[in-house]
Amino acid sequence: MRAKKPITKLLWSSLLLLLLPSAALAQDAGLDTGNTSWILTSTALVLFMTLPGLSLFYAGLVRTKNVLSVLMQCFAIAVVISILWLLVGYSIAFGPAESAFWGGLGKALFNGVVVDSLSGDIPETVFASFQMTFAIITPALIVGAFVERLKFSAMLLFSVLWTLVVYFPVAHWVWGGGWLMERGLIDFAGGTVVHVTAGVGALVVALVIGPRKGFPGGNLLPHNMTMSFTGAAMLWVGWFGFNAGSALAANGSAGMAMFVTHISAATGALTWMAIEWFKFGKPSGLGAITGMVAGLATITPASGSVGPAGALVVGLCGGLVCYWATTTMKQKLKIDDSLDVFPVHGVGGMVGTFLAGILVSANLGIFSGNGLADGMTIGSQVGVQLLGIVVTGIYAGILTFGLLKLVGILTSGLRVTEDEEQVGLDITDHDEKGYAI
Repeated sequence: MRAKKPITKLLWSSLLLLLLPSAALAQDAGLDTGNTSWILTSTALVLFMTLPGLSLFYAGLVRTKNVLSVLMQCFAIAVVISILWLLVGYSIAFGPAESAFWGGLGKALFNGVVVDSLSGDIPETVFASFQMTFAIITPALIVGAFVERLKFSAMLLFSVLWTLVVYFPVAHWVWGGGWLMERGLIDFAGGTVVHVTAGVGALVVALVIGPRKGFPGGNLLPHNMTMSFTGAAMLWVGWFGFNAGSALAANGSAGMAMFVTHISAATGALTWMAIEWFKFGKPSGLGAITGMVAGLATITPASGSVGPAGALVVGLCGGLVCYWATTTMKQKLKIDDSLDVFPVHGVGGMVGTFLAGILVSANLGIFSGNGLADGMTIGSQVGVQLLGIVVTGIYAGILTFGLLKLVGILTSGLRVTEDEEQVGLDITDHDEKGYAI
């Protein structure tokens, strides 16, 4: 009887392999199920940042008569950019063309992407889905600059064209093997690709379409801070997928990115609260959540390069500089970037991208990061970082201005009329109300 046990064990093992062929093949093909699981989760987290996180965050900051319009704008952008990503977006950003400026159309409509296609050790479909969520949230950030006054048709057309000619090419430059990637730009999760492009785009939009009626006086206060706090909390949680997911693996790099992201967000919020407490005697809820977002935006490009102590520096600088930029734009320059997209996301992305070039050094004691690449010094790395900031900013600014002029012609004007603005975009654009009151 004892002699039969090895034979029985062999038979059971063979049967198990026959019943689980897919697992064996996946292992042979180099698929890492742990990494795949994490990026699947991160994809959901980043989409959670837009729907519902950013949607609720923005919607609570506008007036009651425009709350539904903001929710609709964020939702519609997610819809159309997802289709655009399938058609040409993924190919332009990550296609196989050997070009420093765009990926070509070789993977349009996901040509050649099948069930067994891999990107590293995860399915290519998972990688493409993860990157799609970045493409969705970037134009959605710009919504904050034109809330309460841009026509829905103009918003939709502008978002599609802007993503096509600004976001997709810049994503290729930085992440898809393009010229900035070749130069060694440090942008772990989107300081230039997401925040600089969206921030500069928002600034140009605010300048071109002009302020809301009643700005800077008037009753333009947020209508529902509870809603904005809820959305901000979702942004904070979802940002872990944004930054830690950019490691594209369930490893120590992802763990460090998650931790420094949290520290920077907390430091940014505390910094903004402290400034308001000192200046006005009371910290505001709006200031707390804005500082948190500033901390998140600032750490984004550096989250794969700095350590915990470095994250304190990044969050502190993000809170200080973004607060100054926000107050300067509204109070001194009188620019109605309504929900502070440029001073928080744009400036935060610039500050974080710059600091990444310094704090990545391994010679800064407790503030040391991962270490510079071979042949790079702090000076040369900072030079590359500044180049990335300036070029992506100028590119986004020029293209945004041109697109706004084009869309204005195609839609017979960007703005709603004064009467429609007075009534509110919920009624004029959608014939609905956010609240049945």
